[in-house]
Amino acid sequence: MSDPSPSPWEKTVALAITGASGVQYGLRLLECLLAARVRVYLLISQAGQVVLQMEAGLDLPARPAEAEAFLNEYFATEPGQLHVFGRQQWTAPVASGTNPPDAMVVCPCTTGTLATIAAGACQDLIDRAADVALKEGRKLILVVRETPFSIVHLENMLRLARAGAVIMPANPGFYFNPATVAEVVDFMVARALDHLGVPHRLTRRWGE
Repeated sequence: MSDPSPSPWEKTVALAITGASGVQYGLRLLECLLAARVRVYLLISQAGQVVLQMEAGLDLPARPAEAEAFLNEYFATEPGQLHVFGRQQWTAPVASGTNPPDAMVVCPCTTGTLATIAAGACQDLIDRAADVALKEGRKLILVVRETPFSIVHLENMLRLARAGAVIMPANPGFYFNPATVAEVVDFMVARALDHLGVPHRLTRRWGE
């Protein structure tokens, strides 16, 4: 039997956008992953769709197939590179450990999503995909966007960090003297890309 043809994508990343403020982090990360020839499985919560409209002016169709077509045109992706799955689409690859992505990022991540992942309560596909990433030993990055943190939030973060997740609150640095909001966003996106092993030139590195 001949070997299967190699994948045209560098890797596969599941990206979940939830309803926390800071949706530009998620959109910019999506843009950078696609530009780096990463295949993306995109999951968007209902509240995430609301915040996309409020903060980015992006009226995303509710149906996954229509949202996928919209975003493929919006980002001018290559065929088969970006897939959008519904919140209860349990047949999606990310729902099973037999076909997990290489990594998953929840960006931005609400404290509610943080809590359900920490509890192992798979109420929708985002929770299940994160649960799969943890149990399969894949990289799981949670870009939590909230302030201040309560003791409940902190305990959930500690529990997930002990389980292997990367807790990456949206706390951008300012030592590089950003002049625009876009540069602040890129700082956080660059940190996520670093942990995913995706090359980029978004920001200057310390010492450069």
